[in-house]
Amino acid sequence: MNLCIRAASAADLESILTIYNQGIADRIATLESEEKDYTYIKKWFDEHQGRYAVLVAEMNGAVIGWASLNRYSNRCAYDGVADLSIYIERSYRGKGVGKVLLNRLEEVARVQKFHKIVLFTFPFNGLGQGLYRKCGYRVVGVFHNQGILDGNFVDVMAMEKIL
Repeated sequence: MNLCIRAASAADLESILTIYNQGIADRIATLESEEKDYTYIKKWFDEHQGRYAVLVAEMNGAVIGWASLNRYSNRCAYDGVADLSIYIERSYRGKGVGKVLLNRLEEVARVQKFHKIVLFTFPFNGLGQGLYRKCGYRVVGVFHNQGILDGNFVDVMAMEKIL
């Protein structure tokens, strides 16, 4: 696999948006239920500069996945904790792209002085959980009826890794 992991740039926003909207449509990775537009993703990207990095996975000139470190809390007591997002283009899921992205994102997190990464996933997202477990994340617990998706309550699993 000829994969390049690099910092995202504004030129990647359309690809990031497309992949994010796939995750929303597929109902496996987020409680978001409506696709986002360019204005939304531009604002999100502008908030992810410096410490809260965004990385992309690129193959043959095309962005096929992205991952970000997100603010976990505005409280200063949690400055060392980052929340994780990772999305892979449909046709590349389960092919190792996520693992390479996640490993590189953890390196960036260490440089940015994070000591822990947390993430929230659906208990039924077996592909995602497999990735996280392989990379050393542990289940913290399940929030029952944490959100509503398509009119139904859904559980959300919390996972963490000490870096």
